[in-house]
Amino acid sequence: MDRFPLFLDLRERHVLLVGGGEVAARKARLLLAAGAHLRVVAPEVCPELVELCERNAAQQLHVPFDPVHMQGVMLAVAATDDPAVNRAVSAAGRAAHVWVNAVDDAAASSCYMPAIIDRSPIIIAVGTGGASPTLARRLRAQLEGWLPQRLGSLAKFAARMRPSVRAALPGDLARRQFWDRFFESALAARVLAGSAADGEIDADFAADLAAAQLPASAMRGAVWLIGAGPGDPDLLTLRAQQLLQQCDVVLYDRLVPEAVLERVRRDALRIFVGKRPGEHRTTQARINELLLEYAGRGLRVARLKGGDPLVFGRGGEEIAALARAGVPLIVVPGVTAAFGAAAAAAIPLTHRGLAQSVCFVTAMGEAAAALDWRALAAPLQTVVFYMGVAQLPRIVERLLAHGAPQSRPAAVIERATQPGQRVVAGDLANIAVRVAAAGIAAPALLMVGDVAQFAAGGRSPDPLEAATPVPGPAPQELEC
Repeated sequence: MDRFPLFLDLRERHVLLVGGGEVAARKARLLLAAGAHLRVVAPEVCPELVELCERNAAQQLHVPFDPVHMQGVMLAVAATDDPAVNRAVSAAGRAAHVWVNAVDDAAASSCYMPAIIDRSPIIIAVGTGGASPTLARRLRAQLEGWLPQRLGSLAKFAARMRPSVRAALPGDLARRQFWDRFFESALAARVLAGSAADGEIDADFAADLAAAQLPASAMRGAVWLIGAGPGDPDLLTLRAQQLLQQCDVVLYDRLVPEAVLERVRRDALRIFVGKRPGEHRTTQARINELLLEYAGRGLRVARLKGGDPLVFGRGGEEIAALARAGVPLIVVPGVTAAFGAAAAAAIPLTHRGLAQSVCFVTAMGEAAAALDWRALAAPLQTVVFYMGVAQLPRIVERLLAHGAPQSRPAAVIERATQPGQRVVAGDLANIAVRVAAAGIAAPALLMVGDVAQFAAGGRSPDPLEAATPVPGPAPQELEC
């Protein structure tokens, strides 16, 4: 280990900052946020730094640096654009036994400012010993994306609950095991999500703590209803990825590709509950039973659904079943298929002069007859049909019968966002024939409306032209 890392308590401590430019202002923000009493020394100071000093009652000395400025400080930061001044600060610091950070000058520094991730009271510092601040910043950016924003709230909650845990569980091992379970629990996820009031969280924590004093079989499980997105694993939300790494069991359907399943914890039990051609279908009642069964064993169950779990995913039925049984639940939204397909095919779902609204419908089964087909055939909107490829000729027939023109653009996107994605574009007069000729199969979405003329490779949307729609290009099949 080349450098020894530690965290300084700068509250009520005096810190010297030499420099008056933008770099000095950035350092001042950090030092003031840490509670330091700041002394700024520079002949000229930028407006931002002046404002920071005035707002925080920091001392300003508009003079060149002098070693006497080191008196009474525990840390000094040299942030000028003059290497000679920075080296003078460094030398004065060594003589006064004061730690000095010279910006962009590792040789003149006795300490280094790391790239910081602030989730107070959790602070994560990334340092390279001055070798590459840019690399440290890149690593910080990656960690920022992985760490939940409310991680500090979780740490504060745990600190508040520690006395209760210490009183209820006398042994170090029992307490450690309890906290390990808690930080991977649905309750911790709710704290991170900020999705419940403090009183409710406290009551549930007390119930979990009471259960921890009973045999393991009495521990409460939980269910996480997670949207897997349209297929590209990079479109999973951060929360979905975090929970998939914590689950004990995952129940998934046919629309969840293997690339997404690879993000699941490796030792988690995987249970397929979808429908494949020629195979017995797992009923919704049986899925509900499985969720309750595994959660009843004290396990963390991920119910992984393609797209968003609450858009044509029967998530509402699962929520109701879990609520009746009193099973803790977290719902994690996903990128629904319509959004993924529109982005992948470069189709704007709304567009000035062409589409003022968007409608998501499913035309499966007997419920299709009850749809308001006259409203769906109206102009100035985009209609997205989920699970509509098998019913495509019937959908087109009904739209035409209720007033939609044959020239209305349409596009079908197969396997949106995934390898092998294809887009077939046309209009209501020929889209069914073109889709059949291309051999398009589920999963695929049908988009109907003037915006469909922009399907990947078609005419680019021009807001200046949108008020007077013009016909799109000749229908085409596109490989994406």
